Amino acid sequence: MGTGTVRTEAADEAAGRRREQRGWYFYDWACSVYSTSVLTVFLGPYLTSVAKEAADADGFVHPLGIPVRAGSFFAYSVSLSVIVAVLVMPLVGAAADRTGRKKPLLAVAAYLGATATTAMFFLDGDRYLLGGVLLIVANAAQSVAMMLYNSYLPQIAPPEERDAVSSRGWAFGYASGSLMLIVNLVLYLAHDSFGVSESMAVRICLASAGLWWAAFAIIPLRRLRDRRTTSDAGDKEPSTKAPGAMGFRQLAATVRDMRRHPLTLAFLLAYLIYNDGIQTVISQASVYGSEELDLGQSTLIGAVLLVQVLAVAGALAMGRLARTYGAKRTILGSLIAWTVTLAAGYFLPAGAPVWFFVLAAGIGLVLGGSQALSRSLFSHLVPPGKEAEYFSAYEMSDRGMSWLGPLLFGITYQLTGSYRDAIISLVAFFVLGFALLARVPVRRAISDAGNPVPPTI
Repeated sequence: MGTGTVRTEAADEAAGRRREQRGWYFYDWACSVYSTSVLTVFLGPYLTSVAKEAADADGFVHPLGIPVRAGSFFAYSVSLSVIVAVLVMPLVGAAADRTGRKKPLLAVAAYLGATATTAMFFLDGDRYLLGGVLLIVANAAQSVAMMLYNSYLPQIAPPEERDAVSSRGWAFGYASGSLMLIVNLVLYLAHDSFGVSESMAVRICLASAGLWWAAFAIIPLRRLRDRRTTSDAGDKEPSTKAPGAMGFRQLAATVRDMRRHPLTLAFLLAYLIYNDGIQTVISQASVYGSEELDLGQSTLIGAVLLVQVLAVAGALAMGRLARTYGAKRTILGSLIAWTVTLAAGYFLPAGAPVWFFVLAAGIGLVLGGSQALSRSLFSHLVPPGKEAEYFSAYEMSDRGMSWLGPLLFGITYQLTGSYRDAIISLVAFFVLGFALLARVPVRRAISDAGNPVPPTI
């Protein structure tokens, strides 16, 4: 009888965990349309065109009196948004850890980002400053929300389930992005049939991503559960300290703890570098296609759709490769593929969509696997009992250097006037990331973290 009760409780716990996991997947479903439709496809070329409309005779706009080449405005805005996110994330992370109430903070971040994205409908004429502000708010809110979202993973999935749960989250996001891009493509290509201008069609696509984000965020917010933290509760000190200082003190404490696990920190540094390259390619590829290669918006949408579809297949294929060759070797192989793909992109002829689709296929095949395997590999390097704290630092690394790639891209274009030079400059991130990751002895890092070493890693 006692055994039966235990089995029933275990079954109920497993059922509750699966319900939370399914809700968790749906946040990726909700917010991925922002990353694909807004950040990757529409906003870069459209905001660049709006900035050019407002530019002076020399091609410069002057936000706050600072001369900025119109073609660099989008890249600089992305860079600034990431800096804002890095400043805010320790504050939000401290509040989440102190109270154990991640869900209200996730709701605030998600709906702030969704509202700013929906408001992009009003981005027309020469309102480039409005577009920059909305981009900074939406992108920073998305970063904060993703920090909170990822920190749920250790709580809703035991170690043996974590890789699968993480991969399904990526798959939900890619599927959502693909579905919305198909709808966007129909609206954009047939905008005359719908009685709207091309500009209006783009603005509708931008706003629809915000509405989608807001609607589907309801599902994870209903299913995820808050859990009290172990370090809590009667400590009055937080109320007497500046909350920003609390956030940065907690981040500093996490970094100090990581110094006791230098190999984990070494992996995080390598990831920080090469992931910055990945994120910059994602955010700037459509600008490169439209401005340097003279490709139309429909070609860019189709290429990003191809990336989304192939990213699912690529993630699954790289997962199988990792089971045979290990995650580290598979990630290193993907970084070589990224380098070759960017080098090929430098030589793409203008006005040749077929070759741009070939480039998109190469990106898609390595995109999903690079990200999914990096998160899975990091999970083995986290000391037991510190999952949420270390995954918060992981997200900080994800976003913390993601300003440098867009900044380098923007500066290179500003100095040379060539998007080809700007895109090839990103090779440095993959080369340096490869060199740093290759030096990490992963098996010893896992053992030093106190975790069992898998047969293949």
